[in-house]
Amino acid sequence: MNWRTTSKLLIVVLAALALAGMGCQKLKARDRLNKGVQAFRAGAYPTAVEYFKEAVSLDPTFLTSREYLAMAYFMQYVPGAMSPENERLAQAAHDEFMKVLDMNPKNSVAMATLAQLYFSEKKFDEAQDWYRKLTTIDPTNKTAYYTLGVIAWTKVFQPLMEKRAELGMKPDEPGPIKDKKAREELRTTCLPLIDQGMQDLQKALSIDPHYDDAMSYMNLLYRERADLTDSSEAYRKDTQEADSWLDKALATKKEMGEKAAKK
Repeated sequence: MNWRTTSKLLIVVLAALALAGMGCQKLKARDRLNKGVQAFRAGAYPTAVEYFKEAVSLDPTFLTSREYLAMAYFMQYVPGAMSPENERLAQAAHDEFMKVLDMNPKNSVAMATLAQLYFSEKKFDEAQDWYRKLTTIDPTNKTAYYTLGVIAWTKVFQPLMEKRAELGMKPDEPGPIKDKKAREELRTTCLPLIDQGMQDLQKALSIDPHYDDAMSYMNLLYRERADLTDSSEAYRKDTQEADSWLDKALATKKEMGEKAAKK
């Protein structure tokens, strides 16, 4: 057997060994994934993280392990808790979900969880961006549209309350905002947000006509819009519309509660 033949055989053997090694690595990765899933389902998230990290290390192309790893970090995150460990968990979840999106740019779970993470951290611009991206790949996601409506209300609420306080108006005092110049300034920044928020809530309601939480925020957005009107009559019309949405929300909640009680 000449050296060329020997070399070719050696290459074939090495390739076979490499494939066998890859197969072994993948089997180990799936074993770690299965153990991680068991720990995840039991609520032992730190243990699950270690198994999923091993699975990812053994097979970096294994998307399922990466998804579970990101979610295991996220499940340990406590919204509103201010601690280095909680911030570390939030960052770890963010980084892993971004890697998931690198592997699968249309992964709706990753997008939804990143949006939720930013919302929990009160980073509303970033949350808004991710929820908007989510609606482009999942246009039937009612929660995404609803949360966009909530973000719109949240962004408008603070400047309205601050302006009311500045003008000596109590939070529950009938409007509109007393000062014309102040109203005009607020309308420029707030009305586009209110209009978009209403559109998003309407989309959520078109997907689920019994979405009482969306109805409640329609009520709140109409009250914000009422504060920016130029007359008592316009204010009255918007507040009446707000009352109508509140009545719908309460009636729907009652109806759904009665249906659930009968089951």
